[in-house]
Amino acid sequence: QVQLVESGGGLVQAGGSLRLSCAASESMSSFFVVGWYRQAPGKQRELVADISVGGVTNYADSVKGRFTISRDDAGNRVYLQMNSLKPEDTAVYLCKAKRGEWSYEYWGQGTQVTVSS
Repeated sequence: QVQLVESGGGLVQAGGSLRLSCAASESMSSFFVVGWYRQAPGKQRELVADISVGGVTNYADSVKGRFTISRDDAGNRVYLQMNSLKPEDTAVYLCKAKRGEWSYEYWGQGTQVTVSS
């Protein structure tokens, strides 16, 4: 069973930065696509960014130009660098990984990000 463990969340002031990390229980190269999602209280879970094998990335419009996703296929981690944070970025951030486009989805437990105004 694949395990994903997120870290790096916390409390930051608006305009600040955080770097989230997701560690997998096996090599990141095992996964066709890995991504970060977020869920704020009372809202649906939404895609923040994902990255496929080969480095193709996809970002939500709300984070383009501020967030950067990267993956370490030689190791077991995927990262989310978050800059110019806004209060509306406050949410639980979760990591997701899939071996193939139509494969089972593995999820982590999430890490809380809180941005104060």
